[in-house]
Amino acid sequence: MTLDGTNTWVLREPGARRSIVVDPGPPDTAHLDAVLAAADGDVGAVLLTHHHLDHSESAKAFAERVGCGVRALDPAYRLGSEGLADGDVVELDGLEVHVVATPGHTADSLSFVLPAERAVLTGDTVLGRGTTVVAHPDGQLGAYLDSLDRLHALAEREEARVVWPGHGPVIDDALGVLDTYIAHRRSRLEQVEAAVATLRAQGPVDAETLPRRVVEVVYADVDPVLWGAAELSVRAQLAYLAR
Repeated sequence: MTLDGTNTWVLREPGARRSIVVDPGPPDTAHLDAVLAAADGDVGAVLLTHHHLDHSESAKAFAERVGCGVRALDPAYRLGSEGLADGDVVELDGLEVHVVATPGHTADSLSFVLPAERAVLTGDTVLGRGTTVVAHPDGQLGAYLDSLDRLHALAEREEARVVWPGHGPVIDDALGVLDTYIAHRRSRLEQVEAAVATLRAQGPVDAETLPRRVVEVVYADVDPVLWGAAELSVRAQLAYLAR
């Protein structure tokens, strides 16, 4: 589910004293020590792309350790009075991080654009390998498709050429991966719709078992260990089709 683990990003303007840490991750002492070493100075803020524990669990403890706040969209995950919202610009010692709301994977998912790098930190909205889960019911497919379109527009305008994801390697072609993501979601939606029609043609379908039955058809070529995650996405797709 987390590929090679969670990517924690340490952002600092060249020559600056303070850094911004994005998604400190789980409470792994060796990892957090490495993050602090990478910061090589003071940490001015911790930012969260979303609330999932593999991104946020250590955030408050890490921020208390370094003496800064945690900024997030969801107030429950903040430390201090400052949150994050679409359109915000976080500035620290010459570094600018632009906040873009990208709900869908979760309701509180955010992406962060670094104009100087023409890079976008996407959390779990876009991964370095494979595709992400729309974590129904918190995640919503309609919102996710809108978020992909929003990121695609940034890439088209060359405001984001590179993707720095929450898991997996850096993607050098933001526009290309977003084209792939959008096409994949549309294709999966068509497959789910076709699978539902086939299952219903075979006889009565119980609403409670329908998502798993659809997974068994649409995700037949996927390792069953991932079917639980796939079912979350199928539930989101079914809710989208039922609108």
